[in-house]
Amino acid sequence: MPVPLAPYPTPPAPHTPPSANGQQSQLVCSGCRNLLLYPVGASSVCCAVCNAVTAVPPPGTEMAQLICGGCHTLLMYIRGATSVQCSCCHTVNLAMEANQVAHVNCGSCRMLLMYQYGATSVKCAVCNFVTSIGASTSITEQKFSN
Repeated sequence: MPVPLAPYPTPPAPHTPPSANGQQSQLVCSGCRNLLLYPVGASSVCCAVCNAVTAVPPPGTEMAQLICGGCHTLLMYIRGATSVQCSCCHTVNLAMEANQVAHVNCGSCRMLLMYQYGATSVKCAVCNFVTSIGASTSITEQKFSN
């Protein structure tokens, strides 16, 4: 007697990206610090990793990001803030706009350093070498603007 065969399972629906009017935005989870994507218009977002609920800033609020100098955590803050305190290590980070900072490679270990535009020197957090700005032709200074 023939054995009936089970039908193949239905393949899962392919992932379709959101439509143009289903725009998404992003913020950093208040619990685990992961980057979360959410639909524009949401008032809060629940993290799938740690289940923390993070409030979404009001519409029209421009956000910026920086890396904490103490623990290297990605921090998000309202653009225009002058300093941002890390919720993980409590380091107070100076928040500067792109046109207020410049970059130079450390004169000892070649690590890319960021400093306030116009400074005369910058100390490397990796090797503690103090690099003079503009003292050597091998050091290149770049001013970035929006």
